Amino acid sequence: MLEVQELTVRFHSAETPAVNGVSFSVPTGGIFGLVGESGSGKTATALSIAGLLDCAAASVSGRILLDGVDLLSLSSKERRRLAGKEIGVVFQEPAAAMDPLMRIGRQVEETLLLHGRFSAAERKKKALAALAEAELPDPERVYRSYPHELSGGMLQRSMIAAALILRPKLLLLDEPTTALDVTVQAQILSLLGRLNAEQGVSMLLISHDLRVVGRLCPTAAVMKDGRLVETGETEALFRAPRHPYTKKLVASVPGGEYNGA
Repeated sequence: MLEVQELTVRFHSAETPAVNGVSFSVPTGGIFGLVGESGSGKTATALSIAGLLDCAAASVSGRILLDGVDLLSLSSKERRRLAGKEIGVVFQEPAAAMDPLMRIGRQVEETLLLHGRFSAAERKKKALAALAEAELPDPERVYRSYPHELSGGMLQRSMIAAALILRPKLLLLDEPTTALDVTVQAQILSLLGRLNAEQGVSMLLISHDLRVVGRLCPTAAVMKDGRLVETGETEALFRAPRHPYTKKLVASVPGGEYNGA
């Protein structure tokens, strides 16, 4: 489904690559985790896949295959057409990612405006359905609300609704629970697991938190200084880590032990 081959990202202002020869795959209907500390290259990897890196600031090489199509070989116009339609993105700070002056409904509908010819009534119907699917109570009220009127968890669910409204093949999740308290984190992860099971959408989950990755991802890779240092089944990867950096991450989990929850 998604095949990343020898991906390298170089920011023009930096001496060393942010991402250096990274390769991994996300199977159709699967969930793959990418874990590492801040600055390890995780977000640059996701932005490259989504086509959201500024070409003036960075160069990207390697191959990013989505169902066999190399995204890096497409024109800017073709990449924009794929964004939202084939690839949905959920960021870690929903309050920062949303326009504070625009109602939630309009923001959830934005992808429909860019990628289809839908009437206003059709857009609203699809937006309300997406909000309900994201387990938001009273979708009509949320649709009419401004971002500041919703909690962090409700904003993140709204972003998930916006990302999934066109049923993309791939969902990129960049630290989707970082800004949320533990209880809401668990609810969001449960929602994502249900959407994966029911819709079959493939997911790439990026996180610094081993417990988040362990709860949602059957397989994962550990990233450090722009490189993948260890890849495998998540439970085995974190219960018997081989690389010193993976061991360090496991040891940093409260209690000193990864428990997959």
